[in-house]
Amino acid sequence: MCGIAGIIGKLDQANRTALERMNDAMLHRGPDANGIWCSPPDDRGWGALLAHRRLAILDLSPAGVQPMIDPVTGHVITFNGEIYNYRDLRHRLESEGQQFQSSGDTAVMLRALGLHGSKAVGWLRGMFAFACWDQKQRRLLLARDHLGIKPLYVARSSDPNSGWSVAFASELRALLASGLLGTPQLDPQAAACCAWNGFVVGPGTAVKGVELLWPGRLVEFDGGGKEVHSEDFWRIPNSAPDATMTENDLAAILEQGLRLHLASDVPLAVFLSGGVDSSAMANLAQRAAQTPIHTFTLAFEEQELNEGPIARQISAAIGTEHHEVVLTEGQFVGNLEPALDSLDQPTFDGLNAYFMSRAIRDAGFTVALSGTGGDELFGGYPTFRDLPVLQRWLARAGFVPRSLQVGAARLMTSGLRNSNQAVPAQTRWAKLPDMVGSGDDLLSLYQLASALFLPGWQQELLAPGFAGVLADGLPRAMRDRLAGETGGRTPLSAISVMEQRLFLGERLLRDNDVASMASSLEQRVPLVDHVLFESIDRLPDQARYQPLGRKAMLRKIGLRGLDPALFDRPKSGFVLPFDRWIRQGLKGVMNETMRDPRAIAPCGLNPDAVARLWQGYLDGAPGLYWSRVWSVYVFIRWCHRHRVFR
Repeated sequence: MCGIAGIIGKLDQANRTALERMNDAMLHRGPDANGIWCSPPDDRGWGALLAHRRLAILDLSPAGVQPMIDPVTGHVITFNGEIYNYRDLRHRLESEGQQFQSSGDTAVMLRALGLHGSKAVGWLRGMFAFACWDQKQRRLLLARDHLGIKPLYVARSSDPNSGWSVAFASELRALLASGLLGTPQLDPQAAACCAWNGFVVGPGTAVKGVELLWPGRLVEFDGGGKEVHSEDFWRIPNSAPDATMTENDLAAILEQGLRLHLASDVPLAVFLSGGVDSSAMANLAQRAAQTPIHTFTLAFEEQELNEGPIARQISAAIGTEHHEVVLTEGQFVGNLEPALDSLDQPTFDGLNAYFMSRAIRDAGFTVALSGTGGDELFGGYPTFRDLPVLQRWLARAGFVPRSLQVGAARLMTSGLRNSNQAVPAQTRWAKLPDMVGSGDDLLSLYQLASALFLPGWQQELLAPGFAGVLADGLPRAMRDRLAGETGGRTPLSAISVMEQRLFLGERLLRDNDVASMASSLEQRVPLVDHVLFESIDRLPDQARYQPLGRKAMLRKIGLRGLDPALFDRPKSGFVLPFDRWIRQGLKGVMNETMRDPRAIAPCGLNPDAVARLWQGYLDGAPGLYWSRVWSVYVFIRWCHRHRVFR
């Protein structure tokens, strides 16, 4: 796990200094080593500059240092991630007569790319973002893994006289640090996304002119930075394949994938929250390991959210060496600034992963496995239960004119909308008229169900020019992509793809990446794997999802040997006691920001609406949960921290 950056432009001191600033901004991603490489210039003095920050996981020797030059093909790579099938790829290349000095995965993928070109990207299994420079063709290949575990941000210059054409990095903040973007401007779609979703949805970012490369996509530039080729080397098909997968076959695939994720030349730990997903990962890891696995749980003084006791029981049943880290309100508030500074883009999530990652790193571990991804694959969220029911109801009511349906829904919820609160009720029932207005469009229903605020209130919250820029709370490119990937699927399978792409891909994976890397910890997610996804996609819906919310198939495979009673309790997310802490230790600092028009207006928000929102939360208005005010506060703080304004 590392940090990568690069520029296509003039090979002059200005661009080299910009690249050094990007690399320095990612010190936390790779404290073990760093390097910069410049290509020979063309006739204009242009070329590629590549940088790398190394967190050494495999091949700790100098042979694993990057940017790495292949001695056979001359290709140069800067790479972030892990290739889990690199041993198979190595054997494949060795059968072609190739030899290697490095024992790691980078040299293997670099040789494959040099010999076989961009088609070799499709051979990779893992989490990755990389840039590979072909010295003979003078072309730069950028690629990002199938499901978007590793981020890759790309900026393209709109000024032909700027001296650079393309810049990229593992973090948006690194591109901001480069100085290449001039005075960065806030993208209105990002502000609108945060008001709807609580996080920025790709392919855009919080900064105008910077995009997040699609998962499963590669793009090639020539030596002047002109895009010459792009393709999706992997996509989610718009209909599920034939249901040919069996439980035994899936068990073998999951267990084999887990063993691949255990490969490491440094100490490895497992996040254990006490839920099904993390417990399955810990159990499978312990079964595959030769020595006791180390597990970590974040515990709280607030007992209603404290999973410490149940995690201890599960650890004892599995046989791991367990560590419990207690996070108090005082510790959280005292370390809030560095925690928020770890966020690469505005998001209301990620801090739980930050504190857990820091504790694991402080204990001497460099790699940790997480159970992230199980709910999306096996239907663990309420959306799998609620949305198909609502969709069927709306489809059956299709003979009634839509206007009459919406009118009836408005009448039913008039008491919520006509309250005397500073902010109208933002409950799920209050969303009913908007959901009825969407008809049986499952993607629209999904987005409305997960929206932080009702669309009408979002219009009030956003400044003029920032509202109305999304389609169902999504950038049009993302909505079109999701519609294409779900159009031929069953409702449950379609919701799984939506959760995979949005909640997991645009929020959890991105937040977990920066939160863990802030502590120089590599987080691996065995349940986020395209081979596993393709395999589970071949399960019948009945076997995959039923009974809804139970994740029965994952329980059968991952929790073998454990007492089922350990997991027969209501599902609870791995969340911090935010509501209590916001009303106590954080109240002062948040009150100062949420009532300051000079802080709010430059961020594309309406100061009056933000003040009313904050007051409504303090007054206990219906539906104004902690996530609503926290998302707004974090967004405002991020804009000021990075000086990104409208």
